[in-house]
Amino acid sequence: MSINESASTHSMPGLPIRTITAYTGSATGNDAVYTEAVRRLAVVLAQRGIGVVYGGGKVGLMGILADSALHVGGTVHGVMPQSLVEGEIAHAGLTTLDVVGDMHQRKNRMAELGDAFVALPGGAGTLEELFETWTWQHLGLHSKPVALYNVNGFWDPLLDLLDHMVEEGFLRENLRHSLIVESEPELLLEALSTWQPLEPKWAS
Repeated sequence: MSINESASTHSMPGLPIRTITAYTGSATGNDAVYTEAVRRLAVVLAQRGIGVVYGGGKVGLMGILADSALHVGGTVHGVMPQSLVEGEIAHAGLTTLDVVGDMHQRKNRMAELGDAFVALPGGAGTLEELFETWTWQHLGLHSKPVALYNVNGFWDPLLDLLDHMVEEGFLRENLRHSLIVESEPELLLEALSTWQPLEPKWAS
């Protein structure tokens, strides 16, 4: 199933969010606040019966997210390319692990499975996944909410850059504000559940 096909069946206005695709790092960062915030989010998702879709790793914040959700009975679905599984970084205790051929298949599969997308603190890979998914939303390739979990102001420099893009005429203001930004799990889930899709960027 393609991202276009999945857009018609997931997270249309008024439908509940059953799964969240999370993008985050294979490191834990230099401050314990990130680990604790990811644990809190994972527990809230599990308690509300919302499944987690993520990259399938056992290391860094990826592993914290999966372990914390599983510990309280949550459902965690990992997606990982065969090359990384062979590198022994796949999480062995997930509810489901999809092994795919490459990174492109990984991202498409994660997009199909999620009703919403949340970027947690992370590095270059997290940024790449966030911007691709958010751009797909702008182009009307899916109608699902995209959010930043802004732990400890982690995403503030990125938000400043996005505002600069608006000021300089490279990003439409309505598209800038289509990106949800929250620092608390409950507020994040509320914003995801009430989000309404915009008209695609190039709609006539």
